[in-house]
Amino acid sequence: MRAAIYERTGPAREVLKLVDLHDPEPAAGEVRVKVQWSGINPSDVKTRAGVRPTATPFPRVPHSDGMGTIDKVGAGMDRSRIGEQVWLWNAAWDGRTMGTAAQFVTLPSPQAVALPQGVPGDAAACFGIPALTALHAVRTDGGVQGKAVLVAGGAGSVGHYAIQFARLSGAARIIATVSSAAKAELARAAGAHEVVNYRNEDVAQSVMALTGGAGVDRVVEVDIAGNAKFDVALTRRGGEWVVYGTNATPFQLDFGPLIANNLRLAFFMVYHLKPEERLAAIDQLHGWLAGGKLQHNIAMRLPLQEVARAHEIVESGAATGNVVLHLD
Repeated sequence: MRAAIYERTGPAREVLKLVDLHDPEPAAGEVRVKVQWSGINPSDVKTRAGVRPTATPFPRVPHSDGMGTIDKVGAGMDRSRIGEQVWLWNAAWDGRTMGTAAQFVTLPSPQAVALPQGVPGDAAACFGIPALTALHAVRTDGGVQGKAVLVAGGAGSVGHYAIQFARLSGAARIIATVSSAAKAELARAAGAHEVVNYRNEDVAQSVMALTGGAGVDRVVEVDIAGNAKFDVALTRRGGEWVVYGTNATPFQLDFGPLIANNLRLAFFMVYHLKPEERLAAIDQLHGWLAGGKLQHNIAMRLPLQEVARAHEIVESGAATGNVVLHLD
């Protein structure tokens, strides 16, 4: 099979290469998936660059998210799954060397989730990390029913879904931060009631004005290092931040304002969701998909041979939405 691999960490064009590998065989309890779409996430890029250390041995096939068709099953597996279209999660995680940037991937059966009918394959390759991150950020700690929610980076791959999920979950008001007029339109189309352009507006001042001085109940935060200062100023007393990302490590938080405002901070990594949390999120996601209630924002579709370029695009932040690779 054709696959992208890297044998050391470093810049995309220096370490990523295409090779021919033996087709993998599924072990007991596993399925083999013929991959059609491979989703690229910032965590994939950081791991390849060496920013996110891992003990996974080399060589590695990157990417945790994907979509394809089960073509083979291992011992003890139901053969009726053969031919099933599926979306994948955590393919390249927890010491696994074989991600979805290959024509075939094997993985434990539960990590290949049956795809609801009519869902585009390229969108399905973005469910494992972007969609489930957004959904957990909205669902956790009692959800957002009746709450005012700020989604940081509302046009991003996670933020775009988070706006939709907050709306569908009954949020009273959804405010999104964006960096351009085009991104503002994306956020509004997803369901944001208001948008704030952080490049030319005072975010805290604007959010407080939009909420009549009350502040928001929950912040869904993509970059706590960069945004904590104004998050403190725009969150109501007793409010919460649900944090799934940062653009700098380490970072510092000012203890005084946090404790004075009784703020609650929840950090999570989607790779480590509890089984019951993941199953509940998948069930909710599939319900909305079956009802045709979701928009998907695929910024770029590239062939496998352009994997290095795709990594550079994700790394630069230039794509507004998800970047996926198509495998023949």
